[in-house]
Amino acid sequence: MAADHYAALGVSHDATPDEIKRAYRRLARELHPDVNPDPASSERFKDVTAAYEVLSDPQRRQMYDLGFSGGPSAGFGGFGGGGFGGGLGDFVEAFFGQGGSRGPRSRKQRGHDAMIPLTIDLLDAARGLSRDVTLDTAVVCATCQGEGTSPGTHPETCSMCKGRGEVQSVQRSLLGQIVTTRACPQCQGYGTVIANPCPDCSGEGRVRTRQTLTVQIPGGVDTGTRLHLPGRGEVGAGGGPNGDLYVELNVRPHPTLVRRGDDLVTRILVPMTAATLGTSIDVTTLEGPEPIDVKAGTQSGETVTLRGRGMPRLRGSGAGDLHVVLDVATPTHLDDEQRELLEKFAELRGEERAEPVIDNAGGGLFSRLRDAFGGK
Repeated sequence: MAADHYAALGVSHDATPDEIKRAYRRLARELHPDVNPDPASSERFKDVTAAYEVLSDPQRRQMYDLGFSGGPSAGFGGFGGGGFGGGLGDFVEAFFGQGGSRGPRSRKQRGHDAMIPLTIDLLDAARGLSRDVTLDTAVVCATCQGEGTSPGTHPETCSMCKGRGEVQSVQRSLLGQIVTTRACPQCQGYGTVIANPCPDCSGEGRVRTRQTLTVQIPGGVDTGTRLHLPGRGEVGAGGGPNGDLYVELNVRPHPTLVRRGDDLVTRILVPMTAATLGTSIDVTTLEGPEPIDVKAGTQSGETVTLRGRGMPRLRGSGAGDLHVVLDVATPTHLDDEQRELLEKFAELRGEERAEPVIDNAGGGLFSRLRDAFGGK
């Protein structure tokens, strides 16, 4: 602030409009050149007049109190006068710099991310594997190396904005001159124009192509798992940095193994005689067939747990368990001899007439089925 308008009028900063007016009239009668021809008085009269022009206008006074002024000698001269050196444009410039200028924007833009689906088998999900995937993507144009111009040429400075990437326009309003800034319509804000576009990419700096990538799939993945491959997405416009690639996995159902988190569940049908007398049965695991012992007197729904035979943990060490649910098969289509033997067996056990047994303790068939499948 070149001078203090309030001090020039001899009033306080919270002076009322009437106090400002009375102070000016008093000083004008004292300093006016027609009354006082002294050169020093004449200069002071100019300062007093400039101060009054500012402080008597509520809008100008408010702007002056915010600190925007060219000094009393400038007399403000309205928002478009010397005091603001361009009026509202200077006000915007004081806050944003260069009338809100942002400068030219880069032609290089980051490429979009991409996502592709990939279906694998349960065994592959357990062991992990490398899989080649093919995708349509954008790569840097080999002809112009991303510059977007024909060989031997380069982007030229825009003649309209002179490389600034934006143009300004001035409009008069009741508040004075208003300066607005917008992207240059000739270069779209880049500050340069491509007079001779590359014939292969039409000035975009990238071309579409089909690529094959090798994806490393860790053991333990599940349906819905997304693998993140940074920088393997499409290249950006103008040869900008690549986006990222995401591979979303879908695991096919296994014929006999059902996944429950890191655990696996399978069901085995056991003949009634084998369940009664006990036996050994091969079950399918991720590593191949494995024998399990079926204890004599095994009931339908009982579970045999093989520790560590489930899915490997994707985050952490070890693996889940394999739960083998044993279903006891009741024989059907008996011939006469078989039926006679079973009737004799029932007679020996006093089971000619079966009595219902209700499992109120929660430890029977239904609870075993619930536990096997992770129920609550």
